[in-house]
Amino acid sequence: MFVLLILHLVAALLAPLLVRWWGRRACYPLALAPAAAFGWAVARTPAVRDGGALAETHPWIRHLELDLALRLTTLSWLMTLLVGGIGALVLVYCAGYLSPTEPELGRFVGVLVAFAGAMLGLVLADNLLLLYVCWELTTVFSYLLIGHHPERRASRWAAAQALTVTTLGGLAMLVGFVMIGQRAGTYRWSEIVAAPPGGGHLTVAVLLVLVGALAKSAVLPFTAWLPAAMAAPTPVSAYLHAAAMVKAGVYLVALLAPVLAHTPPWRPVTAVAGLATLIVGGWAALRQTDLKLLLAYGTLSQLGLLVAVTGVGTREAALAGLALLLAHALFKATLFLVVGIVDHVTGTRDLRELTGLWRRLPLPGTVALLAAASMAGVPPLVGFVAKEAVLYAFLDDPLTLGVVLVGSALTVAYSVRFVWGAFADKPGVGPVTVRRPGRALLVPPVLLGLASLLLGPLAGPVGALLTPYAAGFPGTDHPLALWSGLQPALGLSVLVLAAGGLLFLGRGRLAPALARLRAPMSGSELYEGVTHLFDRAAIELTSRIQRGSLPQYLGTILAVLVLLPGGAMLLVRPWPVPTRLWDSPVQAVVALVVTVAAVLAVGARTRLTAMLLVGVTGYGTAMIFVVHGAPDLALTQILVETATITLFVLALRRLPPRFSVRPLRRSRWIRRGIGVTVGAVLAGLAVAAAGSRRLPPISVEFPRLAVEQAYGHNVVNVILVDIRAWDTVGEMSVLVVAATGVASLVFERSRTDPRPRRGGTSGGRPRPGQRVWLRGGPTLHERRRSLVFEVVTRLIFHSVVIFSLFLLFSGHNAPGGGFVGGLVAALALTLRYLAGGRYELEDAAPVGAGTVLGVGLGTAVGSGVVALVATGNMLDSSRIDLRLPGIGDFYLVTSLIFDVGVYLVVIGLALDVLRALGAEVDRQIQAGGQAARGLVADRRGGQR
Repeated sequence: MFVLLILHLVAALLAPLLVRWWGRRACYPLALAPAAAFGWAVARTPAVRDGGALAETHPWIRHLELDLALRLTTLSWLMTLLVGGIGALVLVYCAGYLSPTEPELGRFVGVLVAFAGAMLGLVLADNLLLLYVCWELTTVFSYLLIGHHPERRASRWAAAQALTVTTLGGLAMLVGFVMIGQRAGTYRWSEIVAAPPGGGHLTVAVLLVLVGALAKSAVLPFTAWLPAAMAAPTPVSAYLHAAAMVKAGVYLVALLAPVLAHTPPWRPVTAVAGLATLIVGGWAALRQTDLKLLLAYGTLSQLGLLVAVTGVGTREAALAGLALLLAHALFKATLFLVVGIVDHVTGTRDLRELTGLWRRLPLPGTVALLAAASMAGVPPLVGFVAKEAVLYAFLDDPLTLGVVLVGSALTVAYSVRFVWGAFADKPGVGPVTVRRPGRALLVPPVLLGLASLLLGPLAGPVGALLTPYAAGFPGTDHPLALWSGLQPALGLSVLVLAAGGLLFLGRGRLAPALARLRAPMSGSELYEGVTHLFDRAAIELTSRIQRGSLPQYLGTILAVLVLLPGGAMLLVRPWPVPTRLWDSPVQAVVALVVTVAAVLAVGARTRLTAMLLVGVTGYGTAMIFVVHGAPDLALTQILVETATITLFVLALRRLPPRFSVRPLRRSRWIRRGIGVTVGAVLAGLAVAAAGSRRLPPISVEFPRLAVEQAYGHNVVNVILVDIRAWDTVGEMSVLVVAATGVASLVFERSRTDPRPRRGGTSGGRPRPGQRVWLRGGPTLHERRRSLVFEVVTRLIFHSVVIFSLFLLFSGHNAPGGGFVGGLVAALALTLRYLAGGRYELEDAAPVGAGTVLGVGLGTAVGSGVVALVATGNMLDSSRIDLRLPGIGDFYLVTSLIFDVGVYLVVIGLALDVLRALGAEVDRQIQAGGQAARGLVADRRGGQR
């Protein structure tokens, strides 16, 4: 089973390449993937014939209890046959239907194959969480398929509508799955069936699951998206909206019914929603003039009946539901494919413009007649067998039976209307130009139509294969049969056919009623109204709370923090008693300095003063680390604070010196109050969190693990590169994204422009033979140059870089590491920039920041991949013992390579920020100064 999923994935990935080579003929080899699923299911028929099951499990995310648990039962076997068989035929159909010049043909076919794989995973999943993953994959793929023509507003609207409705339903279903899984203690459905959960919460879980199922199968009140989805190409409609995606909701109802049908809300919801959809969809189908829309509303009607039948929870209804599921997939996929042929050869789907196609398209007309007869329930087709089984299942429920009879009569009427509208002669309608359809268009519907015809007489063997599913329900056996004798269900079938025929014959007299009897607001209008209401509410809410004031936003967040967690903390008082305030009086002195600096920073009027005071708080925190005996943390804090102050200074050049031109004394006191209270609340929460521990922390084992398994004595560095290496990879990825985002916000032109030349109006260039300390120094304005600074930078730059490398290599056993070493190297580059300007920075680091970031991230991840290949564990560390003459014995740890990646990422981040906030801001200031000087010169020239 897992191999079949991999096969679909590989086929989907290869689809664009194959289409580029072979064009639309690539659909033929791609059809082999779903065809393999169909053949595999056929081969496994003996295994499930007597109620057996095939199981297959592959570990995936164990912490979430999410394994690739796959299981083939009678129900999933039937769905696999439909998903695989019809999927393969639809792909063959695509080879004749799609134009060679179809835009994004490779992507379209690849997504269609991927959808088939996701649908296959959905029906084979035994884990509810895995089922949800595949469920949402089908949602995403259907969005891409429905919106295949993004240049058309109808396609975009239909895709967004289908995505919104089915995704919201899927999220509700996920909550229901979690409630069921947590209550049952497992997410394996096969295990839940063996020990069903109980409790009142199950009612809520059932309702949430049914929301997802009804939304996916477009059952009231979620019907609007399916007719709108007819904007998709016809092969998509034939597969997704007749045989696969819309069947997912019905499949879920059938899967859960053996366990959940006894819960209070199950039967009322499935019966009311299903039967209402049966009537509304059937009535709406009689009003349509577009053949595809007629089938769409007929699909809604049949889906409603399927939900109502499979949700009953009796043995007779369960067997009838599976028979109808099979019959509906066959006849509705056939009819959609026939509509595609009619549209392809005539250029229209409007039944008012079609006439005489029976003589000109005899084979499609015959196939359509067989499929429509099956849909209407005409013997000896499989649709008759299924419809009669449904009527038999409801004989004991007169009210439900009456609704089903009315809906079935409507089905007969719109089935006849379809055949008449597509192929009959209509007086007064001019002939249409008809092209000859190719074999690729004819073969799939012919095979599906023959299947509807042949499976009717084979109702007995088919019923025997489906009976094991129904055996899990209470009730009596009623086998499927083409002829069950003279019984009430047969008479009701005849009555339905007669009533449906009369409805069609009286269509002229019913036209006024059809025009009047419609909902005051259609589903699409309702959806559009709801989305417009949400959009308007979002605009109104945003206009009131998004005032454009960052202090106001931050103040609101902090005030909520003080009131809610702070208030709860005061009420509960969870901190331990007694509490030790400090380990050394020096810590109290440093804490006092930090507190005073923080309070003064809140009330500072100038940005530079506030920045310096914030720096005092950072360095004071580093001093607390020193006093507490954590030199590694202190070194990191000092370097981070120094780099932060430097970046603040660079950014302040483009900001006003003061925060506000007004005194705002009251607001400063308000900010001081918020700052003090927030500090007190966070301190209290920290103490409460530390005092709430009931078990020994896992970190107590880190020093031992660092030596025994990571071969290092610096536990801080070992945590970063060994114990929590995955966290470090995530943080590095965030750093790369942040660097790209910051630079993108600052740069208004490409960062890949040629390196600027020295000289020009910004300053001079070194004369031949002139000795300079820094090559970029002469490019600076004289007021910005400092000879002492240049000399000091020239003397210490290389030493600082070497020191950064020392920290990198020694960090596994002593204070340091890749992060600290990278910060030191970044400060060395900052020195070069501050002393010599942007040209000096280019000389110091002639490589692009993006290159450094990419190499660093690639080195870190690559070391993890190499470890995976070598040891079987991602990011695993190994010790390599070496001996060099003159040095002696020593060892290297492979995590050093990971640390090198961290080192490079930090340097790349510093380069990107220096070039964004430094070099680029310099260029903008220079350009602004030149423009100002040019404006002054122009004014002086004008005065002259």
